[in-house]
Amino acid sequence: MPDPIDFYFDFSSPYGYLAAKRIEAIAVKHGRSVTWRPHLIGAVFPTTGSKPLLDIPLKGEYARRDLPRTARHLGIPFRLPTPFPFLSVAAARAFYWLNDRDPAKAKELAMALYDRAFGAGEEISSTEAVIAVASGLGIDADELRAALNDPAVKQRLKAEVNAAIERGVFGSPYIVINGEPFWGHDKLEDVDAWLETGGW
Repeated sequence: MPDPIDFYFDFSSPYGYLAAKRIEAIAVKHGRSVTWRPHLIGAVFPTTGSKPLLDIPLKGEYARRDLPRTARHLGIPFRLPTPFPFLSVAAARAFYWLNDRDPAKAKELAMALYDRAFGAGEEISSTEAVIAVASGLGIDADELRAALNDPAVKQRLKAEVNAAIERGVFGSPYIVINGEPFWGHDKLEDVDAWLETGGW
């Protein structure tokens, strides 16, 4: 069985959302699985000297035009939530807590959170919003609320973020295939071709 595709993303990333809608189908096409790895882009900003995409002059205005255009082209619902950008710590903690128990359910939660944020344009930064989405999937609200405040869960996310940075991850989406990195939603066609040909 080929190694899984590592899919790094931040829940606050609209391009990560678009990639999340497509990565599994690309993987299945090539007989691969996907390991979902949420991280926090803001943690690497001091190293890259960057800041949230939509806050960057000129580039941000372009992205505000490109995001809905790309979503329309792909037939994916898209609305920027208010406020934006937002903190994604609670969403990422919830994912890793659930992933240790049920990886398939964790992916389902990740997609439901993304759908709420960028499909419906609603907030997912608060603990209560994350719990509401999780509860809709049958996840116990009290267990999740406790987990979000658990020092071990907090440390788990911190470790995942540090590991991502050590691996060179600096954006969202960031996809790694057998050690080969691809950054950005616009690289999904390259990801597909790389898997098809075995690289070039």
